[in-house]
Amino acid sequence: MVSFQNKDILKVLNAKLDRIQVDLVHLMADAKPVLLDQSTQGRLSRMDAIQQQEMNASLISRMHQEERKISAAINRVNDGTYGICCKCGENIDPNRLNSDPAAPFCSECTTS
Repeated sequence: MVSFQNKDILKVLNAKLDRIQVDLVHLMADAKPVLLDQSTQGRLSRMDAIQQQEMNASLISRMHQEERKISAAINRVNDGTYGICCKCGENIDPNRLNSDPAAPFCSECTTS
């Protein structure tokens, strides 16, 4: 059974996940391959477009990683292990969870 507090955590995590998924849809639409047709755009414009495409690809990769992290936190809430460090098994400081609700590790395990 999911507690009242965990329902609030699930709302926060699901809202973050929804935002990321919406942003991913927009970014992926902007990450289309760059056409290399010199008759329609100059060399510098193509270089700018390629650079923007590479930056979008990097951002998409980071967002997919955050999406997986949030999904894992939702799974931990559902199985009753949310707030417990995945490495050492100790409780994660509530301040850490307030700043990053999907944090899988305590501060000590993150720095070691």
